[in-house]
Amino acid sequence: MKITLVIPNYNHKEAIAKTLDNLAELNLHCYLIDDGSNDETRYLLQELANQHSWITLIHHPYNRGKGAAVMTGLRAAFRDGYTHALQVDADGQHNLTDIPAMIDKASAHPDALISGQPIYDDSVPKGRLYGRYITHFWVWVETLSFDIKDSMCGFRVYPLSATEQLFQQTQLGERMDFDIEVLVRLYWQGVDIIHLPTQVIYPEDGISHFQGLKDNLRISKLHTRLFFGMLARLPKLLTRNKSTLHWSNMRERGSYIGIRLLAECYRWGGHWLCRAFMYPVILYFFLTGSTTRQASMKFLHKVRQLEPNNSQLTAHSWHDSFRHFLFFGNAALDRIDAWCNKLKLDEVRFPKKDKLTSLLESGQGAVMLASHLGNIELCRAISTQYTQIKVNVLVLTQNAENFNRVLKQLNPSSSLNLIQVSELGPASSMLLKQKVEDGELVVIAADRTSSNAEGRVFYAPFLGEEAAFPQGPFILASLMDCPTFLMFCLKEKTGYQVHLEEFTQSITGSRKGRMERLQKAVTIYAQRLEHYARRAPLQWFNFYDFWHNDNEIVRHPNMSSK
Repeated sequence: MKITLVIPNYNHKEAIAKTLDNLAELNLHCYLIDDGSNDETRYLLQELANQHSWITLIHHPYNRGKGAAVMTGLRAAFRDGYTHALQVDADGQHNLTDIPAMIDKASAHPDALISGQPIYDDSVPKGRLYGRYITHFWVWVETLSFDIKDSMCGFRVYPLSATEQLFQQTQLGERMDFDIEVLVRLYWQGVDIIHLPTQVIYPEDGISHFQGLKDNLRISKLHTRLFFGMLARLPKLLTRNKSTLHWSNMRERGSYIGIRLLAECYRWGGHWLCRAFMYPVILYFFLTGSTTRQASMKFLHKVRQLEPNNSQLTAHSWHDSFRHFLFFGNAALDRIDAWCNKLKLDEVRFPKKDKLTSLLESGQGAVMLASHLGNIELCRAISTQYTQIKVNVLVLTQNAENFNRVLKQLNPSSSLNLIQVSELGPASSMLLKQKVEDGELVVIAADRTSSNAEGRVFYAPFLGEEAAFPQGPFILASLMDCPTFLMFCLKEKTGYQVHLEEFTQSITGSRKGRMERLQKAVTIYAQRLEHYARRAPLQWFNFYDFWHNDNEIVRHPNMSSK
């Protein structure tokens, strides 16, 4: 690997000297491109190049645009035998201390493009920030993936061979549209895009060359071209990177800003505005998410075989699967309602709540085994009506991190405590035991295995076939020495109903025969889960192959959960 620096510059005379001083310690050659700057800046750049032997200065006779300057630098580096080029903006926006990490990542993935994923401070103009996410959405459409998390950051390591191949085949935009187009077209070409988080600032004395109207029109035209280019490549894009992954290692489809936009729609327009924003996104997920769509259809097919007269299902698999996706979206709105105290308690029927609440009010803690069937968020109703009761929900992966982060912003005073752990180990067990001893309620979903607990599963019949269930929640419940319940919260025509069932006797007992006893408990849990899943199949929100052998699923440590 032979790497160099490429810096485009147009009238950034205030920041460029400091930027070069900070880069000098890297001992890398640098191609500095003067993109038709004014005389004062041009003279300064020439002086700096004369002072530093590691700088090659290239002049454009007139301003051609940032994209043209970057292409000039990349092509010069390729001709001179470099394999990679690190693009850095001249205006001091980028955190140059992240360069070693970017170079290390490029060394580990020499055929990939390494891009910064900006983390902004308060200096970022809000108009620019929100405008970026419109572009991100279109890039996700144009690539049919979420691999490109940010398409406008000019802090990148280019693999020069693949980039030069693209330049020879395609004429790219030369201005602010370049950063977007080169990423999308390299992705189409088969180049992986890998991101590293990096701090990005907007200096108070910084100069922006973004021309609002002209550049927005260029970018709009670009997205139109790329969209039709995506259609021409549709079969190839749909089949790219298909693999069987453990559910907790699947890429999270969506982002914090997308969920944040949903929350803002909710804040300003309630459910109707949320649905106007959400339904087109759900349709896109349905059309492009082959893995989740097939998992939905497989589950619904099993229910249809066992419940041929189920009024919630039709004979049309695709139609039911799309309704399945819509139910998931609407359940998210109900979660927000519950979190923001807008779900009236009389809309949640909880026939056996007195038994649970009297237990907790007496100071006795309890464990509740829940699932991803229905809406676990409705345990929020417990902590709303009985404010002295603390409810702790265990989240075993980063699966819900973005959504929960937004919910917490909507209602910071919530008494619901979300505890995220990567797996159930001694540390988490001690923490939860303390919660129970303090008279609190601990809620654990017991229907999903974790990639961090390979092999530690029980198998039990579920909808006619053996499925894997995690050992952790059941072992934990047996060690807590406290009452244990099952809870299923399903939406019905007149509102939600919480189904509470005692489960303590299924898991308590002496150490001898514990695993056999827990296996039996898992079988009972699977039977009750199946009972309610057949009753409300469209409220089943495990969008992965639930029956795949847990030991055969590919585990990829660098992917976030779905």
